[in-house]
Amino acid sequence: MEITAGGLLEVRITPADVGKRVSVRRVEAVVSGSPEFTDTVGVLTSWDQGVLLITKKDGRSVRIAESSLVAGKVVPAAPARRRGPAASFEELSRVAARAWQPLESERLGDWTLRAAAGFTRRANSVLPLGDPGIPLDDALARVTSWYAERSLPAYVQVATGAAGTQEVLGAELERRGWVNEVSAEVRTGALAPVGDVDAPAAADVRLTRVPDEQWLGRYGKVRDPDLARRMLVEGPSVWFAALPGGRAIGRCVVDGRWAGFAAVTVDPAHRREGLATAVMAALARRALEEGASAAWLQVETDNPGALKLYDGLGFATHHMYHHYRAAS
Repeated sequence: MEITAGGLLEVRITPADVGKRVSVRRVEAVVSGSPEFTDTVGVLTSWDQGVLLITKKDGRSVRIAESSLVAGKVVPAAPARRRGPAASFEELSRVAARAWQPLESERLGDWTLRAAAGFTRRANSVLPLGDPGIPLDDALARVTSWYAERSLPAYVQVATGAAGTQEVLGAELERRGWVNEVSAEVRTGALAPVGDVDAPAAADVRLTRVPDEQWLGRYGKVRDPDLARRMLVEGPSVWFAALPGGRAIGRCVVDGRWAGFAAVTVDPAHRREGLATAVMAALARRALEEGASAAWLQVETDNPGALKLYDGLGFATHHMYHHYRAAS
């Protein structure tokens, strides 16, 4: 909090600071005549009619009455991670986009509209890396009509929690009635430790360039096998891993220094046997052979088992992303 030379707290933010990262303290309640304070850190996404909206790192928004503020200041962007590979939000976003390529796309200024017959939200959503080049309401109208022409719901992928992410855009979408349907963490880590994990079953993992029917069956998100196969094989250098009997599978896209892990799925009858680790270790070793050194993955926030696995392998959250769906 900002403290003056006299030791008093002071509010040093104004509506002109919308879009900046701030730290504020407010009176949450008064108990037995004494105020209780709450601190909030995040991006100031609006300040209208005496109410501040601050979007936290995880994408949640906090509404704060201006009258409750006792201190506030602009703070620097979150510090760079001290372990694992350094990466900007934009670099990771572009790497992730190349790992889930759409069947068709169209530019709208710096936005990319992506469609793939509904297979994965990542390939059927807008990637808004910059300015659409037209007023936001006009851009969103174009987005909704573009997806309607393809009989698809309109989604915009919005990131939070790192330098250069899109908290203001997310707040504007919410103000217009768009709904955040799913949130996920984008995690990064060093690749070599994943490949070095002692996972005996990794020796039994079979690596291929194309997923077979058993792989697709274990993936479990496939309505149209031909479409899924066509989508899944696209990328700079794509590998599919499977243990005999379809006990566990995984996918890895090698793209320069990056190896992106996805679709790590284990037969429920064989969970807690280290098979997910084995699949990732085998894929990591192949990615290392191709010159990759850093790893990334995306994991939904309501998947505690996967979060625990990735914690153990040294992955840490870089930023969050959220899929906002247009109001129906």
